[in-house]
Amino acid sequence: MSNNLPSYLDISKDINSNLSDAIETMHPDKIAILVDENTKKYCLPHLHLSVDAQIEIQSGEQHKTLDTCSHIWKQLTAIGCTRKSLLINLGGGVIGDMGGFAASTYKRGMPFINIPTTLLSQVDASVGGKLGIDFEGFKNHIGVFQDPVRVIVNSEFLASLPERELKSGFAEIIKHALIRSEEQWEYLNGHSFEEMDWNEIIPKSIAIKNEVVEADPREGGIRKILNYGHTVGHALESHFLDSNTPLLHGEAIAWGMILENDIAVEADILEKRARDEINSFIRSNYELPHNLPNYESLNDHLLQDKKNDALGIRFSLLKKIGACAHDVLVEEALLKKILK
Repeated sequence: MSNNLPSYLDISKDINSNLSDAIETMHPDKIAILVDENTKKYCLPHLHLSVDAQIEIQSGEQHKTLDTCSHIWKQLTAIGCTRKSLLINLGGGVIGDMGGFAASTYKRGMPFINIPTTLLSQVDASVGGKLGIDFEGFKNHIGVFQDPVRVIVNSEFLASLPERELKSGFAEIIKHALIRSEEQWEYLNGHSFEEMDWNEIIPKSIAIKNEVVEADPREGGIRKILNYGHTVGHALESHFLDSNTPLLHGEAIAWGMILENDIAVEADILEKRARDEINSFIRSNYELPHNLPNYESLNDHLLQDKKNDALGIRFSLLKKIGACAHDVLVEEALLKKILK
């Protein structure tokens, strides 16, 4: 499965060689690079690159907003970028999401290259073409589908990440295994976090996601299984966004998977034994809050989930390890039972 990678994605051993090759095929008239304070310090020095502008934004989900996009657009305008210019997004999921969105909407679209520097962005945001920003407290509320010209994944960037950030990305690796690959799950479940071989795991995880995305590019059906853990997870992430203890995306998704597994068992979709095996593994790898937010607050966010329809809240729930159902309508009484 690890050969099933997107045509635009490079698993790179030499970041500068791959980047140089990509730029040479494009002949851009201007090049801008988007960084935050962390990637400017730890990642930008690895790139041997001449650019017309270095655009810096603040790190963190709370800055993934229209105001920050406006700042990016102003900088692109100031250096005279055209639709033949290039934006290079150097960073994690926030920079990839927002930089790609800013590029895709600037003059109705300029090309962009993503260089994901976190485990989360390498295995998740690197594939699928989903771009967007948060709006009025709702995650990824405004966005588009657009593939980058190139995505260059290099595991050397992970050396600068704290363990908490690595584990945030690890949650998406767990998700990919659970929805599609029992073999990958057995590897993960049989090794400690410290034993994980990222050079082996990352391509396999990307390939799992890409296989699903290629089958359903616009999320009309099977692609919705990638939202496993995310319906409750995004609600938790949104709730804690403005708190003194915000959750990282992967932490919220890990918690979301645990709770959605409980929902799946109550709905007679998932066996208890599988639920217990998965939830035990997740809890052993994450320190999650002990208490859920109040149900009314969570429900406000759940009602804004993009998968919902007129009938109610739709979930993607595990049927077993390696298989997932989508568009599962969950009654409010069951939701209350689990989330209260």
